[in-house]
Amino acid sequence: MRTAVITAPGQVEIREIPVPDVGDSEVLVRIAACGICTMEANLYAGRMNVYPAAAGHEISGWVEKVGAKAADLEDMPAVGSLVTLDGLPRCGTCRACRRGQSAICVALQGQVREDGAIAMGAGLGEYIVLPASRVWSVGDTDPAVAAMGEPLACVVHSLRRGGFRAGDRVTVIGAGYMGRLHLAVARHLQARGVCVVERDQQRLAAIADAGADAAVTPEDVGHLAPADVVFVTIASRESIATALASVADGGTIVLFGGGPDGPPAELPGYEVHRRQLTVTGSFSHEPDDWRAAAELLRGGGLAERLRTLVTARYALDEVEKALQQTAGTPVYRVVVTP
Repeated sequence: MRTAVITAPGQVEIREIPVPDVGDSEVLVRIAACGICTMEANLYAGRMNVYPAAAGHEISGWVEKVGAKAADLEDMPAVGSLVTLDGLPRCGTCRACRRGQSAICVALQGQVREDGAIAMGAGLGEYIVLPASRVWSVGDTDPAVAAMGEPLACVVHSLRRGGFRAGDRVTVIGAGYMGRLHLAVARHLQARGVCVVERDQQRLAAIADAGADAAVTPEDVGHLAPADVVFVTIASRESIATALASVADGGTIVLFGGGPDGPPAELPGYEVHRRQLTVTGSFSHEPDDWRAAAELLRGGGLAERLRTLVTARYALDEVEKALQQTAGTPVYRVVVTP
């Protein structure tokens, strides 16, 4: 089978390796689509120094073979069915995993394949084998949309961390891909209102057709109704300040966007204390989030909104063009289809 490996900054090669064997509790999937996330863009651009990397962790595909034990599971997707895949392993034994917080597992990445590539999802290829526990049926939908299971699971995790409930007012800081997913899911799950804050005028204009009740620049957040939950999808000092200005007394701020190299944010302790605010972080996803994300895809209610977020589609032979576009220009999601 063919598989793409990022070997150095700006360098990617297509390798031929054997189709992996299937264990008793595993599933072989023929990959249908793989979205290129910030991680893959950072690997290609040299901002993340892990080489050679078999990347791609936003994956959908068709079930080709099911191991003997997995086939007896009640909810196991049948051969030929479309599935979305959790391509990021968890160790199951670290302190976080044993406490049910596998989103912050200490060993999320780093398995080395026989060809020497470090498997970081390995979805930019033709086939993949995963434990049955990480394979989720999504029914009949566009494979590029089904590949959004992983980022959707991250957003479900974010809403859960924020204590979101139907009827809440929501503000989303940032109208990039993850901001748009927060908007789509919160709206679908019956938020009373969803407002988006964005500085980029092109993305701000696009929000008008995406279901937001209002879309404003940071300078105009004072015109918005205070939000019960504010999701910060851009890591910056300005975003934190905007969230504080947007949240209602007693509300929650979820720090979703990551930016470890950015300047330290200021969090005024007295204001948090006096207004009884909750500030929490959200990283990655856990099994319950995957179950909910798969049902969101299966239900079909988000399909059209998600399809508009596919910026471009490339064949596996064009994976370098896909990586160049993602690493060099603003996009929502670029998808590779073997």
